[in-house]
Amino acid sequence: MALTRFGGPLSRNLPETRTFTVEGPAHSLLLQPFRRRVRAVVDDVVVLDTVGGSLLFETGLGPQLYVPEADVRADLLSPSDTSTHCPFKGDATYRNLTVGSRTIPDAVWAYPDPKPDAAWLAGLVALPMSAADRWYDEDVEVLGHLPDPYHRVDLRPTSRRVTVTAPDGTVVASTTSAVLLDETGLDVRFYVARDDVTAELVATDTTTVCPYKGVSSYWSVRTGDTTVVDGAWSYETPLDESRGITGRVCFTDDFTVTVERA
Repeated sequence: MALTRFGGPLSRNLPETRTFTVEGPAHSLLLQPFRRRVRAVVDDVVVLDTVGGSLLFETGLGPQLYVPEADVRADLLSPSDTSTHCPFKGDATYRNLTVGSRTIPDAVWAYPDPKPDAAWLAGLVALPMSAADRWYDEDVEVLGHLPDPYHRVDLRPTSRRVTVTAPDGTVVASTTSAVLLDETGLDVRFYVARDDVTAELVATDTTTVCPYKGVSSYWSVRTGDTTVVDGAWSYETPLDESRGITGRVCFTDDFTVTVERA
């Protein structure tokens, strides 16, 4: 369960199925060490290199990496006139990041005099993922964002019969060898072998990125005279932790997925 989203203990909407209360403000902060080396690259220049980073978990938001100020290239930074106020963290100052002829405005922010409850933010700076061209978690390039240690993706083979029906009522897949994928905060998905798909799959140019599964490919699904554009996706070369769905197909919510209880 994620801490700050999806009904986690520090999220905005706690589930009714609980026996605990959270003592503290409705908006909470939690800073925890991220124990791996992280680098950010702009135009092939390493602008951030840290082994002392921490993830800030904040109610309703995904985790944000904060690093010691010395771990960002100070010679590439220049003052910005931008400032913002956070009622939970304090007043933020910003700096521009310049690499060669390219300037990324307001790329780095910090709380030089944070609120007393967040005093541990002093001396730390943040660089959002969007401010760099590439990020590395040790020597693995990051897809989308750094992984949230409280976010899980579990893969389980299942012998229950899984049937997928198209909007026009055509059964496009029926199998007893699907792989169930259960991901924090999302609906359970069933990935089926391509050989078990009876509809025609036509590759499209659509792709998406998942930090936990990899880069997806999309397929239009044809049944007779009906085509559902981008109606299915697959991970042809998923990340190691999701290799159990390699080449398998999952269908969008345009399709009805029926799963036997046993």
